[in-house]
Amino acid sequence: MMYRFTPTKGGPYFVSSSIHQTGRQYANQPIGGKAQVQHVLRKRVAGAQTGKVPADDPQNDSLYLAPVSIGTPAQTVNLDFDTGSADLWVWSTNLPSGIIDKHENGNVFNPTKSSTFKELPGSLWEISFGDGSASGAVVGTDTIVLGGLKVKNQAIELADTLSAQFQQGTGDGLLGLAFSNINTVQPQAVRTPVENMVAQDDIPHSAELFTAKLSSWRDADEPDRGASFYTFGFIEQETVTASGEDVHYTPIDNTQGFWLFDSASATVNGTSITRRGNRATADTVTTLALVDDETCQAIYDAIHGAYYDKDSQGYLYPSNTTEDKLPKENLNFIKIKLGFIYKGI
Repeated sequence: MMYRFTPTKGGPYFVSSSIHQTGRQYANQPIGGKAQVQHVLRKRVAGAQTGKVPADDPQNDSLYLAPVSIGTPAQTVNLDFDTGSADLWVWSTNLPSGIIDKHENGNVFNPTKSSTFKELPGSLWEISFGDGSASGAVVGTDTIVLGGLKVKNQAIELADTLSAQFQQGTGDGLLGLAFSNINTVQPQAVRTPVENMVAQDDIPHSAELFTAKLSSWRDADEPDRGASFYTFGFIEQETVTASGEDVHYTPIDNTQGFWLFDSASATVNGTSITRRGNRATADTVTTLALVDDETCQAIYDAIHGAYYDKDSQGYLYPSNTTEDKLPKENLNFIKIKLGFIYKGI
């Protein structure tokens, strides 16, 4: 998704003036209010619907796909779960046959084979991202299942047009986990799976949450072997315990449709950096971590040999840097020059 970020350091890359729609028309006008999060850590709720969905990492940390069942009988599609958008759209049989034929290792949803699919007459949708767009003239409701958790009457947006980037991708669509005030369905926006999950009577208040654990292929030597997953309706306490950290909650401002929260400070090597008025958003589809210039500079100042490379428009550090000289989390993104690695912040 686009957050109106622009490069602040010199280099060959820039933000063009082309518009990428991130919500329905006039979505820049705030809708809704602040959601105050007041949950506490709880065990799995006995008798309540919960779900754990494994997430596959087919593109080395740049894409995580999770299986979702749609319809009756169930058709399984592998979707990219995105906290930065609010549309659930899928490859569908409404796409041209030539495009479907190229998706030979993927799955394509066929609404005519689901007895519970109900079309919403007159609805259409269109969404654009920094790396592609998708649209369709058919929206319907159906039952979806996320790791055993059933969500009824969920709006499914059927793609009949895909950009070249999405045609070449490995996923079967996208499941938006942001807020519905940026959903693109016209003339009436639809609710996201999480909003529908919360609205269901059989899901108690204590289970109105989801979590995301997106590990790296580099974490294969960890006890959980770098497993990635989403949970709906519960927090997996084994993962929390293994991290050695506590769960913390913060108020969310969803007026712009995103998971936006205050991030007023950062700590680098024990040194605190004040970021008065700074706000951050959690986006499961954004590959890199984007931070302010002062924090970014402090991170790389703490890594011996790191420097800003104008040609790459990013910070590099020597590939022979030992682990004890690096942060706990692996920041490697890609080898870009002989002997140097482009970092993920």
